[in-house]
Amino acid sequence: MSTHVARLAGGTLAATFWSRVERSPDAPAQRIKRDDGWETSTWSEVGTRVRELALGLLALGLRPGEAVALLSRSRAEWVQVDFAIFSVGAITVPIYPSYTAEQVVHIVNDSEARLMVVEDPPQLAKVLGVRGRMPGLSRIVMIDAGQGHDPTLLGWDGLVRLGRDQAGTFGPVLAERVAGIRPEDIATIVYTSGTTGPPKGVVQTHRNHMAMLEAMAEVAPVQPGDVHLVFLPLAHSFGRLEAFMGVHLGLTTAFAESLDQLADNIRDVRPHFLLAVPRVYEKLHARIRAEVRAGSALRRAVFAWAMSVGRRISRRQIVGERLPRLLAAAGALAHRLVFARLHASLGGRLRFAVSGGAALSPEIAAFFHAAGILILEGYGLTESCPVLTFNRIDAFKFGSVGRPVPGVELRVAEDGEILARGPEHRGARLLEAAGGDRPDLRGRRLAADG
Repeated sequence: MSTHVARLAGGTLAATFWSRVERSPDAPAQRIKRDDGWETSTWSEVGTRVRELALGLLALGLRPGEAVALLSRSRAEWVQVDFAIFSVGAITVPIYPSYTAEQVVHIVNDSEARLMVVEDPPQLAKVLGVRGRMPGLSRIVMIDAGQGHDPTLLGWDGLVRLGRDQAGTFGPVLAERVAGIRPEDIATIVYTSGTTGPPKGVVQTHRNHMAMLEAMAEVAPVQPGDVHLVFLPLAHSFGRLEAFMGVHLGLTTAFAESLDQLADNIRDVRPHFLLAVPRVYEKLHARIRAEVRAGSALRRAVFAWAMSVGRRISRRQIVGERLPRLLAAAGALAHRLVFARLHASLGGRLRFAVSGGAALSPEIAAFFHAAGILILEGYGLTESCPVLTFNRIDAFKFGSVGRPVPGVELRVAEDGEILARGPEHRGARLLEAAGGDRPDLRGRRLAADG
């Protein structure tokens, strides 16, 4: 067992959150956009809200091991209620907001969720339209808007007030619940569509996630207080890992308003690192190329010269060679004349970016590196919770997904299948290298191997 795994004894996501609140009470934790600008909440303030939500869930009778479905886009409340659910020993079941009513019915029934958190009236309408087909669902909490007339519907503020009013009764119970969660307990069931059949639930334990967080802390060059912008869906394991890293490492997590406002939000929050899918980098690359083509002959020539300089610098950096003085000087001039605008559009302090979820073109990765922006690729699956391999900031290769992260062992079978095992589960078989879910031999859920 690797050394980082040995440190995980007793570690759970709930304990990690409350430890962060205790260690960094006055540090910035979450940032959200309001009409008058970006509002920042400290870890103490977020802790208060999570505690109130957890107490409200206890007052509603949520028991350890019961499932709560969560149907919402990525936002601060998503993370808050996620850790509230963990804190009472329950299980979060994320649902993509784009899923159809039929898919919602399947996931709620398959996970046996008895409580559901929905974001807004449109999502509520989708759920109410099929409510009669989800007999185990007893309560619905809506983040936006009020309670309405349905006695089984509770508004977000109502859940918070319930927790606040019942603090005297359920405060000791909450402390017992947090202390009683075991690393091997199920934290979340993430439904992944795969290639055939209905969505399949991937069971992930607290230990799975803690092992992954410890591994990423060793390989991801982030520091406490770093700012990042969450815009990936938190219903996906890639986005969820980013949110968990914010808690584990003490980062400042800003939440994008929407994909339409992403460019403005990036400029506003000035992230130190960025996690995205290849499509984001592809669109940015296409926009830059289009602007260059539309420019004057002089501008096109200057851009071509700057890219030539950047590529020469990139080649030397990849192999670890020192830059000659003249090349370094040319690089500084290329940045000032051409690349500074790109860096400013990304906030001006981006140290690196990460691409995951699909393959990124090596040409696009090389283009951005020539412009001074390093994009690191990794590889994983929901079933691996989710990272198996990752490039390093000091050891990377475009077109590759890097080396295994600490605690993960990989080999390729004779038929090309990727075999992986993590620190806690030995010999588990994941997906085929060519894609597609393997048959689920143990029932309706696939076990995580994180």
